[in-house]
Amino acid sequence: MSDNPITTERHSDILVIVSNNPPVNALGAAVRIGLAQGLKEALADDTIKAVVVRCDGRTFFAGADITEFTKPPVEPMLPGVIDAFEASPKPVIAAIHGTALGGGCEVTLGCHYRIAVPSAKIGTPEVKLGLLPGAGGTQRLPRVAGIETAVELCAGGSPISASRALAVGLIDKLAGEDSLASDAITFARECIAKGPRPSRSLPVKGEVAAIEAYAKANARKFRGFDAPAANIACVEAATRLPFDEGIKFERDQFMKLMMGSQSAAQRHIFFAERQAAKIDGIGADVKPREIKRVGIIGAGTMGGGISMNFLSAGIPVTIVEMKQDALDRGTGVIRRNYEATAAKGRMKPEQVETAMAALKPTLSLEDLADCDLVIEAVYEEMSVKKDIFGKLDKICKPGAILASNTSYLNVDEIAASTSRPQDVLGMHFFSPANVMKLLEVVRGEKTAPDALMTAMGLAKKIGKVAVVAGVCHGFIGNRMLMPRQVEAMKLLMEGATPQQIDKVHVDFGMPMGPFQMSDLAGVDIGWHRDPTRVESIRDALCAVGRWGQKTGKGFYDYDEKRTPTPSAETQKIIDEFAAKSNLPRREIGDEEIIERTLYPMVNEGYLILEEGKAQRASDIDVVWIYGYGWPVYRGGPMFWGDLEGAKKIVAGLEKHGFAVAKSLKAKS
Repeated sequence: MSDNPITTERHSDILVIVSNNPPVNALGAAVRIGLAQGLKEALADDTIKAVVVRCDGRTFFAGADITEFTKPPVEPMLPGVIDAFEASPKPVIAAIHGTALGGGCEVTLGCHYRIAVPSAKIGTPEVKLGLLPGAGGTQRLPRVAGIETAVELCAGGSPISASRALAVGLIDKLAGEDSLASDAITFARECIAKGPRPSRSLPVKGEVAAIEAYAKANARKFRGFDAPAANIACVEAATRLPFDEGIKFERDQFMKLMMGSQSAAQRHIFFAERQAAKIDGIGADVKPREIKRVGIIGAGTMGGGISMNFLSAGIPVTIVEMKQDALDRGTGVIRRNYEATAAKGRMKPEQVETAMAALKPTLSLEDLADCDLVIEAVYEEMSVKKDIFGKLDKICKPGAILASNTSYLNVDEIAASTSRPQDVLGMHFFSPANVMKLLEVVRGEKTAPDALMTAMGLAKKIGKVAVVAGVCHGFIGNRMLMPRQVEAMKLLMEGATPQQIDKVHVDFGMPMGPFQMSDLAGVDIGWHRDPTRVESIRDALCAVGRWGQKTGKGFYDYDEKRTPTPSAETQKIIDEFAAKSNLPRREIGDEEIIERTLYPMVNEGYLILEEGKAQRASDIDVVWIYGYGWPVYRGGPMFWGDLEGAKKIVAGLEKHGFAVAKSLKAKS
């Protein structure tokens, strides 16, 4: 924060209050104090007829300083500052550029008039931190922008453009993109004759029915979250309560959310994501390598998806396949994916052609010689990968980074097949690679610091959330997945059904349970392909073609719309295996399923930390939020484990015979 984040400028009869609090003009204590003092200065001078509030730097106020949320309050608080602006007998005008988010949007609502550059965006994203606009936003938005826009902004959390804000009345005028400061002063003089226009005095606009319609349309998206419902309730309160009573209702709802575990979890992930980008043990003097062209080996589902990440970021890609039909099929899928995106209006047709023009398909590994980074995305077999890396070692130029998309295999063993292990690392993308945000960057024993830094920086450029992982079987995410899957299969043998186990996980907040996930990914992944060798339930399913959704049957049966129903054939297979095991069949409660499938994941997380395979516990949470759909309102397995309590976790693990990680036991 700057020492003096707020200054004032006098332009004849207009006082301009300017914030310069990089990087995003967060509304911390010093800024709030300065705003209050700036308004006081304007009101004390009879020659000042109007006030303009604007920001230097790249954005208007982009929100509250959330680091203050866990600290003692410092006056003036934001609601008081906003109320003071609104009560001013002299018109107050907000001049908006960049983003006016959260508390920044609420500041504009406390102003009497709003002018913005066309590129500006305005919104209230507090719901994404498990909160709501707590400085009057839920009460002023329905009066200024209307009920429909208010409920969308508050409960949805996504900002809207300046043009849409103008259409709904959230701003009054558009400024020139490069002339906001002068245009705001001109506009302020126009507002002097109109006088103040307090938002609280305006009637609520729009139809109340829009609230119920919005809630119904988004019910599935909001399942499990507390904050959207609270935001919706506050907007609804604005339609039936006087302003001051609505403000009290908003404050009560805000404090309930603020003190709840969901907001704590969502704020934890907000900071954890930013912390994950930091690499331990690398000095400030280390500089990343330049990446001008990327090579991808394999044009299948993973290779094609990985390629799209780089093409969309404007980085040319050379993609290699062994056979022409596979290459044509892969590049065709890439084009169709882009065209489908364009058809939805998310990119322009010319952007599709630009991306495809940057793709160079080839059947020759030698065409990777000019690439700065090569990512191998072929079959998960060590001998295949070692053969490819041995060839790349001879083909690729010095300093090129060689990466494997392996999800389980030993990156150090792969690196040993080259003469340049310092240039080798893992880049584990998650499927579909062009959609999923997580990227595990695997640091090998000999991976050079600048190679690791390059991969992490590149991840950000292609829109991924990257986490550094150490070399171990399954790295962070899949390693923690394994004990869950093992216990889920044991539970089947002991009396639970696939649908019962999956329901417990879905009720917990997961997008799907372990058996639904297996059917989606393919029950046959990693299967030995010998139908006469049946040693497990999975072997038995694969032997009769129950490979999951792709064959219309797996742990569940599927109709043409891929809707799952319990399978009598699968249950018969489970019963036959259970009979051979001599395990007693019994009723299994939901709590036991949690203890045996989720507690071991927490335990495995502690083992990963003990072994130094993750940099920090919050990195593990980021992996599971962005890679596996762990509910963000539970903050990731490590955060959730802390909420459950180490003592409870350890007791549950020991009850079922698990060996407990030393650091977890010590915490209990």
